[in-house]
Amino acid sequence: MRKTLYQLMIELTNQRFVSSLLEKFAQSRVSSFVIPSFIKVFNINKTEIEKEIKEFTSLHDLFVRKLKKDARPIDTNIDSVVSPVDAVMEEVGTILPSKEIIVKGKKYSISEMLGDEFRLEKYIDGTFIILYLSPSHYHRIHSPISGEITHQWTLGGMSYPVNKLGLKYGKDTLSKNFRKLTEIKNDLMHVTVVKVGAMFVNSIELIHEHEHLTKGQEMAYFTFGSTVILLFEKDRFQIEDSLHTPEEVKVGQKIGSFK
Repeated sequence: MRKTLYQLMIELTNQRFVSSLLEKFAQSRVSSFVIPSFIKVFNINKTEIEKEIKEFTSLHDLFVRKLKKDARPIDTNIDSVVSPVDAVMEEVGTILPSKEIIVKGKKYSISEMLGDEFRLEKYIDGTFIILYLSPSHYHRIHSPISGEITHQWTLGGMSYPVNKLGLKYGKDTLSKNFRKLTEIKNDLMHVTVVKVGAMFVNSIELIHEHEHLTKGQEMAYFTFGSTVILLFEKDRFQIEDSLHTPEEVKVGQKIGSFK
């Protein structure tokens, strides 16, 4: 019963009024009273959290929690690409010559998603990965590779659901939702990390701008669960053979390699 209640409370919705209420509640001190049961219901691993549970002042504070050092070991292979988030890998596919991707049977415009035809060209026939974060996931976003931030930009306005139902039945959520994009470049490839807002709570906080990132370094965080899309250049990336969708992945876990 309690799990159903929490799911109703935090499940992504396209109702602005409900979303606003949820945001205000999650940021209020009153919400701190539900933290212990929230952790229990969603089986959150308390031992890896940096702070003591009693130190969290709100549910929002828990959502943006940091983890203890080394809680997420980063794969050290030189040619590896790692997961930037704790998430469910929902879809892996090819960026079509039509400048679209297909997710849950629906086509999404990469041209609209990036809003930059010049930057888009190098990703045609490349690989995309969809990573979905539920509200119970660790919400901080880390760099999938080491490299330089070549560009960061923001697009979109309102945000609609990006959970499974939102992807299947929503209207171009991945292309139109509020999103912050970061392109990272090293000697082997470009990768664009698309951070997609959800639930009208367009809170995506950037930590690093226009500088060098080390693989696994924190670069941003979500306030609520949302989605990260990775875009890889053509013939530059090979997905890890052992991975299948949908599958849980964690920050620092090897998800593929440079070609």
